[in-house]
Amino acid sequence: MMDRKLFGTDGIRGTANLEPMTPQTALRVAMATGRVLRRGDHRHLVVVGKDTRLSGYMIEPALTSGFIAMGMDVVLVGPMPTPAVAMLTRSLRADLGVMISASHNPFEDNGIKLFGPSGNKLSDDIEAEIEARLDEDDGRATAVALGRARRLDDADGRYIEVAKSSFPKGLRLDGIKIVIDCANGSAYKVAPTVLWELGAEVYPLGVSPDGFNINRGCGATQPEAMRQEVVKRGAHVGLALDGDADRLIVADEQGRLLDGDQIMALIALEWQSASRLAPAGLVSTVMSNLGFERCLAANGIRLTRTAVGDRYVVEEMRRVGANLGGEQSGHIIMSDYATTGDGLISALQVLAAIVQRGEPASRVCNQFTAVPQLLRNVRHAGGAPLEAPTVRAAIAAGQRRLANGGRLLVRPSGTEPVIRIMAEGDDMGLVEEVVGSVETALQRAGLAAHSQIAE
Repeated sequence: MMDRKLFGTDGIRGTANLEPMTPQTALRVAMATGRVLRRGDHRHLVVVGKDTRLSGYMIEPALTSGFIAMGMDVVLVGPMPTPAVAMLTRSLRADLGVMISASHNPFEDNGIKLFGPSGNKLSDDIEAEIEARLDEDDGRATAVALGRARRLDDADGRYIEVAKSSFPKGLRLDGIKIVIDCANGSAYKVAPTVLWELGAEVYPLGVSPDGFNINRGCGATQPEAMRQEVVKRGAHVGLALDGDADRLIVADEQGRLLDGDQIMALIALEWQSASRLAPAGLVSTVMSNLGFERCLAANGIRLTRTAVGDRYVVEEMRRVGANLGGEQSGHIIMSDYATTGDGLISALQVLAAIVQRGEPASRVCNQFTAVPQLLRNVRHAGGAPLEAPTVRAAIAAGQRRLANGGRLLVRPSGTEPVIRIMAEGDDMGLVEEVVGSVETALQRAGLAAHSQIAE
């Protein structure tokens, strides 16, 4: 596989109007993508969506110009969830889908995610090829062959109907009080509408985007406001999406938060009882809780783990033939309905279970007791702190201490200069000690790297 510097684990991401998230680079990415993906003489089509960040107004026209210059037509769908862009790419028989979003990051950041005709994210190899061809200047369309751009006015309605079709036929949400936090992001219109059309009593939060407030004090990464609103309203359940609505966090009627592991366990057991779960079982990442793994094993459900990133989950699902997978962070992929994580469709699966069982969310959604787990992020100043002998020794020592009763995972982030330390085990005190020792070693290695850079 070719080296990639521009693309991370989830497309391109950075601070708006600083490299690589500038209109110049967006233009070059669009043109390079055209060079790599154009096949045959047909009129190529690109679907472009975005979330609600101010910088979307800058990146969207830059990408559009690049595709048009390569003779590709562009359909602009405006603020839409990432899974909706993937769905529309398939529905419109497009050659490419593009989502402009930095997901759960603050408004200052933005990103570019690319989808192939099937609605799946492009492979690492294709992204590397695009990156390798950024500086080429060939393949531009002639003046008569330039592409055109138009807006798809009914994009919202198309996605709403697809989302509703994932909910069991004949079932309604009448009498169910739901708090839905849309993170002032891309689902601020479609998510409350779907719940209302299915009969729920909806209390929306985070539905007033202004270009700056996406993910700010709200959404899946900051669900406290949603949790409090559930208790205040006496709601049956709370739902929190992130900025591009591809992840979900749930709160039960008591305001207790339930992460992606609990949601996946619930869906897996529901599907197993209905003979809908594929024999391959479930795919999740190395971050999923050990208690989750034990729960699946106790019910005879196979678990396959992957590297962190929903793209790797999807690739493994396709390889083993699984129809359910996801991440502890709340990305849930159900290949029967979507090609990428879809927070709204995941929420509808949870709601269906609550309605069909006739029991409170606290009973329906708590499928296992999580093993104590601790996650810390250590920011570094560059270099390769994980290669430092002291860090490697601390990691090895931590793994020996946890032995068979837990796990230690230390990995670099794919989107920012951060090392993530995760440890879990039945003894929380031991977990804290192990994480602390690795964190200390990393901080010392990070300071050394910073000093060397400063010199």
